[in-house]
Amino acid sequence: MNEETQSRPPDLRLSIGRYRARFTAEAPVRMSDFPGSAWRGALGHALKRTVCVTRMPQCRACALYLSCAYSYFYDTPPPPGAAKMRRYETAPHPFVLEPGEAGAQTYTLGFTLVGQANRHLALFMHALARAAEGPRGVAGNRLRLVGVEQEATPGSEHWQTIHRPDEPLAALPVGCPHPPQTPAACRIELRTPLRVKRDGRHVGPDAFRFADLFGHLLRRVSMLTAFHTDTPLETDFRALMDAARQVEAASSLAWQERTRYSHRQKAAMQLGGVVGRIDLTGVGLEPFWPYLWLGQWLHAGSGATMGLGHYRITPASLPAHPVSLG
Repeated sequence: MNEETQSRPPDLRLSIGRYRARFTAEAPVRMSDFPGSAWRGALGHALKRTVCVTRMPQCRACALYLSCAYSYFYDTPPPPGAAKMRRYETAPHPFVLEPGEAGAQTYTLGFTLVGQANRHLALFMHALARAAEGPRGVAGNRLRLVGVEQEATPGSEHWQTIHRPDEPLAALPVGCPHPPQTPAACRIELRTPLRVKRDGRHVGPDAFRFADLFGHLLRRVSMLTAFHTDTPLETDFRALMDAARQVEAASSLAWQERTRYSHRQKAAMQLGGVVGRIDLTGVGLEPFWPYLWLGQWLHAGSGATMGLGHYRITPASLPAHPVSLG
C-alpha cells in the first residue's frame, strides 16, 4: 500500500443507531445459548404481520416488494440495475441483534440500525413489542416492552431513555461514529462465533488469519454503505486486502458451536465459528483501524443479524470500556 493511500482516511459515512429494548415477564425468562435466532424469527413474523397489506405468500412477486419495510429489513432487495450486486440476490440486512442477559423476570435486547434503517425505528420497535408479547413470545417467553434506550454515541456507554409505553418516541440524532486515535496495538476479542469462509470452506482456529476477518468486514462495510446510505465507500480495496494478508497476528482461538432450530427446514442446525482473541502488535494499524472500530457494532461474517461475529476492541493506548447490555 503506497504512503498516500495509507495516510488518507476512508470517507466512511455510515451512520448507526445503537439501542436496547428492556422487557419484563410474569414468569422466569429462559433463553437458549443462541437466542439471536429466536429473536430474529419472531421479529420477522411480527414485522410482516404489521406491514404486509397484500398477504402474498412470496414477497418477490409482490408489486410492493421494492417499497415494503418488511422486505427492506428481511429480504433487502438491491436497487434495480445495481452493478455492485450482480452476484447477489439480496443486500446485507440493515440491522444487528445483540441479545443480552436474562434476569429473573427481565430481559434486555440490544440492536443496531444501519444508515437509512434508522428512519424505521418506531416501526422496528413496534414489531419487537408485538413479537415479545405474542402467543408464543420469543422462545416460549412472553415479554412486555417497558422501555427503549439509545446510546448517545456508539461506544460511549451514555444511554438515554427515548421511549416508554404510552409515550411518544424521542429518538436522538444518529451519526457516523468517529474512531479514536489509532493505537500502536490492540486486542480483538471475538465474543460470539465468527463464521467466515476461505476458498468455500469455513476457516477454523488453526488456519485463521487477520485477513479472514478484515476481508469479510471490509466487504460488509462496503455493501452496507452502498445500499443503506447515499455515499458509497470509495477506497483502494485491493491495496487494503494486500496489506491485510501481510499482517501476522498473535491469536488464541477456539471453535464454538451454536445451535439454531430452523422452522423452515424442521431441524436443528449447527452454526459454529471461531471465538477468542486476536492481538495486533507491531503492525501499522492506520489503514485498518476505521473499519475495525466500526465493525464492533456491525459484526462480521455470516449470521451477523442474529448476533454472530460480535467482537470488541481494546486499544493498548486506551482504557478498556466493556459494553454491557444488562
